[in-house]
Amino acid sequence: MFDTLIRQLFELKWFKSLKTNTVPRWMILLIDMFLVACSYGVFVVSSLNPQLAHSAFALIRNLILIVAVYGLVTYLSKSYTCVIRLSVIEDLYREFVVVFVSTVILIVINLVYSAVTQTVLFSYWGVVYVGVLSFAMLTIERLVIKYMYARITATDSNRRKVLVLGTSLDSLILANALKNEIGGKYEPVGLLSIKKGKDKDEINGFKVYKYQPEDIERIFVGGGIHALIFDSSAIKLMRNGFADPFIENNIALLAINKVEEFELDDEREGSNISTYIKEVQIEDLLGRDPIVLNNTLVRSHIKDSVVLITGACGSIGSEIVRQVASYKARRIILVDQAETPMHDMSLEMKKDFPEADVVLFMGDVHNHARMETAFREYKPKYVFHAAAYKHVPMMELNPTEAVITNVEGTKNIADLALKYGVYKFVMVSTDKAVNPSNIMGCTKRLAEIYCQSLFFDAQKMGKNTQFITTRFGNVLGSNGSVIPLFRKQIENGGPVTVTHRDIIRYFMTIPEACSLVLEAGCMGHGGEIYIFDMGQPVRIYDLATRMISLAGLRPHVDIEIKEIGLRPGEKLYEELLNDKENTIKTDNEKIMIAKVRNYDYIDVCNNIDNIIELAQSGNIHDMVKSMKQFVPEYKSMHSEYENIDHELEQGDKRDNYYFNPTAPVGK
Repeated sequence: MFDTLIRQLFELKWFKSLKTNTVPRWMILLIDMFLVACSYGVFVVSSLNPQLAHSAFALIRNLILIVAVYGLVTYLSKSYTCVIRLSVIEDLYREFVVVFVSTVILIVINLVYSAVTQTVLFSYWGVVYVGVLSFAMLTIERLVIKYMYARITATDSNRRKVLVLGTSLDSLILANALKNEIGGKYEPVGLLSIKKGKDKDEINGFKVYKYQPEDIERIFVGGGIHALIFDSSAIKLMRNGFADPFIENNIALLAINKVEEFELDDEREGSNISTYIKEVQIEDLLGRDPIVLNNTLVRSHIKDSVVLITGACGSIGSEIVRQVASYKARRIILVDQAETPMHDMSLEMKKDFPEADVVLFMGDVHNHARMETAFREYKPKYVFHAAAYKHVPMMELNPTEAVITNVEGTKNIADLALKYGVYKFVMVSTDKAVNPSNIMGCTKRLAEIYCQSLFFDAQKMGKNTQFITTRFGNVLGSNGSVIPLFRKQIENGGPVTVTHRDIIRYFMTIPEACSLVLEAGCMGHGGEIYIFDMGQPVRIYDLATRMISLAGLRPHVDIEIKEIGLRPGEKLYEELLNDKENTIKTDNEKIMIAKVRNYDYIDVCNNIDNIIELAQSGNIHDMVKSMKQFVPEYKSMHSEYENIDHELEQGDKRDNYYFNPTAPVGK
């Protein structure tokens, strides 16, 4: 009969609305104080104290005092919040603290009052009695609320069944919070234990499943469980292969920040834990232990300095701007030729860094006069040169523009840095500059060579500007990178296009890349090319497969993966070091210095000036030929410029023939 009445009650419109609306916290606070007042009333009635019973003033005074003290302690401790989320044990602890502190305060007030007036407000036994009864009534109140909400949410069949990873206290808190959430998306049906040895079959009402890779399909697919939820501390475990059997079985992986970040979130009325949970993205699984930035070193350099950043609105440049702003640079000069991104960046800086002194300087790096205006007017101490054309196939189609921006533009900024006494010039390069197989990679290698040779020549003249280069691989989430492309293709139903089944790439996050640039700029003394541990390379075909599975789809069934062939200038494997190079360790074990050959500055200038002149005149053939002659490791792949490699090879054979003293006469 009782269950029937409960079910009928839950069918009422007001109760149904509780599935999506929580009870206001102020209402819980009022109920708590009402129960405290009732506890005092029970004490008065049960104490049979005629003097107190006939003194209406004393009754009201004591009631107001007790409720005021309990109300203040309850409000400050926030024990009236998160009633649904927390476990019974946590609720008991919080209510015990409220009752204990309130009782102590009331006893102290009573002692002070009696010392002054020689009378007591109420008996000490009465204070303890009210405390014990209040604790019991507040506990029952919370148990009733939890029961009611559990019954309401149990009728919601739209929730996704999930397991919570781990059997720790944090895992239990998360499971309880999800279970008791009003209008929640997830129904935790158990805990997935990864401990060695035997576990309990059940913890706090949740069934415990033992993790075995071969049992994943049986546990999840067979049990109708849709996802695994874990907090951010398990990301490293996921990256080390733990996630693979879940991905292979199309089981969603859901991540949430540390439990303490949402456990007592009372700032937003009606906030749901589900809003903190996000689908694990492929970027989360590609990473490795992040490079630890020497914040003290960077802050000591950047704080109160004038910093100029070229390409300030691009993926790398904009993140450098943000990090420099966070280190309290005195002034930040944003140099970029893209109008709309510059406008967007200015709005972002006003919102996120309102105190930063930001200068918006429109201009193209190959416009020497315009760039000189920036250096002459603002006199930067640090220059971070991130402006460049970066897309390999696009630069194969527009090689002269690659040279004009990447080579001439870098030369302009480097020359001006030296002329105006910049302390440090840091250039952003790429792994494609190593044994380049395309126009873009070769232009970046030319820029590296120029900056390095300029530094050593400047030293001879007593100049102090330090020129430093950083190299890294592909950046996750940058404009035009493969992951956003795959994600869009998956959203559109496929196919996902890969250029070659065996192509591999190194990946890093944008913040990591920019942290490297900043630390390299601060630790460097000039002439270095910094590289860092990129972790293990990723096969792009496997990346596509995992992204499709993470989306809950089946590769080659729901989404086709299509090979379209290598693009012009593209190679299967990227490198961070030339075969003839080796490295020197730094204070940061993840960051290394590449040992490369030194070039004569005069020879570099002659060759680069010639290449730039050919680019400006539009003589592509001779320009590319000159690039290959000056950077002999540049060998084109899947490109029309392979014929120039053949020309140079034939020329070398003829030269060897004509100058070979042992060649047969008449041949």
